[in-house]
Amino acid sequence: MKITTFNAFKSRNYRLYITGQSVSLIGTWMQKTAVSWVIYSLTHSTFMLGLTLFASQFPSFLFSLIGGVVSDRYDRFKVLLGTQIASMVQATILAVLILLGHYAVWEILALSVLLGIINAFDVPARQALVFEMIDDKKDLPNALALNSSMVNLSRLIGPAIAGFVLETMGDGTCFLLNALSFLAVIGSLLMMRLPQYTATVHAKNVIGELKDGFEYLKKTPSIGFVILMLGLISLFVLPYSTLLPVYAKDIFKGTASTFGVLDSVIGLGAFGGAIFLASLKAGSNLKKILAINTLIFGAGLILFSHEGNYPLALAFATVAGFGMMSQITVSNTLIQTTVEPHMRGRVISYYAMAFFGMQPLGGLLIGSVSKWIGTPDTMLAEGAIALLIGVLHFRFLRRERLKNQRQINAVEEQVLEMAS
Repeated sequence: MKITTFNAFKSRNYRLYITGQSVSLIGTWMQKTAVSWVIYSLTHSTFMLGLTLFASQFPSFLFSLIGGVVSDRYDRFKVLLGTQIASMVQATILAVLILLGHYAVWEILALSVLLGIINAFDVPARQALVFEMIDDKKDLPNALALNSSMVNLSRLIGPAIAGFVLETMGDGTCFLLNALSFLAVIGSLLMMRLPQYTATVHAKNVIGELKDGFEYLKKTPSIGFVILMLGLISLFVLPYSTLLPVYAKDIFKGTASTFGVLDSVIGLGAFGGAIFLASLKAGSNLKKILAINTLIFGAGLILFSHEGNYPLALAFATVAGFGMMSQITVSNTLIQTTVEPHMRGRVISYYAMAFFGMQPLGGLLIGSVSKWIGTPDTMLAEGAIALLIGVLHFRFLRRERLKNQRQINAVEEQVLEMAS
C-alpha cells in the first residue's frame, strides 16, 4: 500500500518551510511556557494568567481581518518575511528585559500585545502561502496536517526544554533561545524559490474587500459553521491551558519541570492526532472526524479535571490533546481546500479571528470563573461544553445531509417528470 503520510515533503519549498518553522516554534513554545511560569510566580493569580493570554491574542482579533486583506492584496512572501523579522525583534527585547532582571508584569503584557498585533498579519499570510509552496495541490491537505504535526511536536518538545532551562539556567535563557530561533525560519524563507509575484489591480478599498469576505462566508454556510464552532471552542474550551500552571504548582505540588511535562503530554496527544490526520486517505469525511474529536477533547478534559493521580492525569491530558488538535487543523484544512484562491487570505483571517480572538476573552472568563468555583470544576465545565459543541456539530451534519438528500430527490423527480 502506498504511504501518503509525507507526500507534501516532495515539494522543496515546503521542506524548507517545515525545517525553519520547526526550530522557530520550539522557541515559541519555550517562551509561552516561560511567560506563564514567570507571570504565575510573580502574581499567583489565575486571573493574571488569563490576562496574559488576553494581551497576546486579543490584538490578533482586532487586526486579523486587516491582516487577511493585506495577505490578499500584497506579496504574501514579503508580508511573512516582515512579520518574522518583527517577531524576532519582539523576542529580543523581551529576552533583554528578563536577562537584565529589571522587568515588571506590565512590560511583559505590553510586549505580548505587540506580538499579538504581529500575529494578526503573520497568520493569514503564512497559512495562505502554504498553498503556493506545494507543487502538487492534491498534497495540500497532507501539507496542512503535517504543518499541525510540526506545531504539536514543537509543543511537545518546547515546554519540556523550557522546564529544564527554567530550573537550570533561568527564565532569561528561555527568552534568548526563542529570539535566536527566528534566524532558522528567516533563513528558510530566503532560500525558497516561489512563483514570481504578480501585482493585481484592486477595484475596492480595504473595507469593501472585508465586506466581500463576510458575504462569501454567508454564501457558504458549511465554512461559516466550522468557523462558528471554532469560535465557541476558542472562547469556552481552549483557554483551559491558562489553568495548567495551577495544576502543576498547587494541585500536583510540582515545579517548572512539572508544568513543562504537563504541557508536553498535551503536545504529545496533539502530535498523535496530527499524524492520524496526515495519514487519512483522500476523500475522508473531515467534518465527521472534527465532530468526533470534539467529543474526545471534552471527555479528556472531564477525566483530567478532578484526577489527583499524576500519571493518570498525564494520560487524560494526552487524550485531550489528541481531540484538541482537530479543532485547529481540520478547520484550517476545510477552509484551504474549499475556499476560492482570491478569497483565501480573507477567509483565513476570519478563521484566525475566531481562533485568536475568542481565546483571550475566554482566558479572562475562565480565569475569573476559576476564582469563583475553583480550578478543577472550571476544567470540568469546559469539558462539558466541548461535549455539547460536538453534539451540535453532529446535529448540523445530519441537517446538512438531509438537505442534500432532499435536493437530490428533487432533481430525480424533475428528471422523471421530463422523461414522462
